[in-house]
Parts: sequence; C-alpha cells; structure tokens
Amino acid sequence: MKNKKSAFTLIELLVVIVIIALLSSLVGPKLFGKLDNAKIETTKTQMEMLSTTLDSFRLDVGRYPSTEEGLKVLWAKSSEIKGWNGAYLPKKIKGDAWKNQFIYKNPGADGNPYDLLSYGSDGVVGGEKNKADISIWE
Repeated sequence: MKNKKSAFTLIELLVVIVIIALLSSLVGPKLFGKLDNAKIETTKTQMEMLSTTLDSFRLDVGRYPSTEEGLKVLWAKSSEIKGWNGAYLPKKIKGDAWKNQFIYKNPGADGNPYDLLSYGSDGVVGGEKNKADISIWE
C-alpha cells in the first residue's frame, strides 16, 4: 500500500476545464465590451486633440486646411501655406483606435467649418454600437 500515488484523474481534470470554460464564457464578453468602449473613447480623445490642432492652424494661417491638404499639413511643413507656423503635431497621425484613417473634409456638412470623422471599427460609413461613425461635432 505504500506504493500508491496520489494524482488527479482524467475525469477530474475535464470537470475543472469545463468549469473554467463556463466562467470565461460569462466574463469574456463583458471584458470585450469594455475594450470596445475604450477604443471609442480613445478615438474621441484623438479627434478632440486634432480639433484643437486644427484651431491652432486656423489661428496662424487664417483658415482651416482644405480637403486636398488634409490633416498632413499639421505635421508636414508646407512652404506654400502663408503663415504656417508648425509643425502642429510632432509626428504623423496613424489613424483611429482601429488603425483606420480619419476622414477630414472642408467645408463640413450642416454649416460646420470642417468634418472630422472616424468610421468606427468596421471602417465603413454607418453602423451601430462600436461600428457607428464618430464625428467631432457629436
């Protein structure tokens, strides 16, 4: 009887694995919901920073960048723009929290001086929840 080893049986290990899987199926979706909200808030914060930078550009140049100039004039010097006193951003903006490019249009819709948009996680116009478009004016 002294040679008897104590160990977990295969059944006991399977029961533990099933319990862990059930718990993770309950907790996982809640955590991913937090991740989506964090990306939305990060994108909104980035857009607010870009809006402030666009206002600085306007103060120096007297206008907002054209659609053709886009956001790149905020970090890339342009000798053609009279009054340009940048760089307004230290480096190029790589995109929103989902790595999609921001959409910039001048003039904007609804009487806004410009539109600054993110198309959300799916990167296309429209959508709901985390796929919804995010506008600086909302």
